[in-house]
Amino acid sequence: MRASNEPAHIVDLDLRKVAKTGLWVTLWVTVGLFALDVFIQLAVLHKFSISFSFWNVLFAVIGYIVLIVVHELFHLLGFRIFAGVPWRKMIVGVNLKLGIAYATTDEWMTNAAIRKALLMPFWTTGVIPALVGLYLSNGVWLFLGGLLIGGAAGDFAMYKELKQFPDEWLVKDDPERPRLYLHEPVHSVE
Repeated sequence: MRASNEPAHIVDLDLRKVAKTGLWVTLWVTVGLFALDVFIQLAVLHKFSISFSFWNVLFAVIGYIVLIVVHELFHLLGFRIFAGVPWRKMIVGVNLKLGIAYATTDEWMTNAAIRKALLMPFWTTGVIPALVGLYLSNGVWLFLGGLLIGGAAGDFAMYKELKQFPDEWLVKDDPERPRLYLHEPVHSVE
């Protein structure tokens, strides 16, 4: 199966809109996580405590940087698991001009595979830290979970756009911008 010559559709994210959505999601999810933690502390444990220290702030900053890197690495792992992309064909980096971290490949992926790869980091770097934070009643982990859940707004925006198209369509990632080119598959007759 090969791709059509010209893209049938281009998914091009509006970074300002995604950033605004991500900021609101981060705010509400973080507030919700902290409210849920307070409820659990009061209802189940019958106690409530808050602590704040330089070390917590330092751990949050370092944790955020590490989780952003891990987020992108999970996209690459998704490319490998779901699309069979060879490791040597993957790139991870930061675009300082656009203010984004990215994971990309120049290999073709099916629409179904890239959608799975888009959401993989949400679970691993957003939901899991949030659950750890709730389990430990740890504000740093709750904060990191909220940040990374909100940080997946761009992934969800891409997913939403891709969901409109058939699973077997082929997708090519733009190496410089948050843009995807969707091509209809062309079945060769032999």
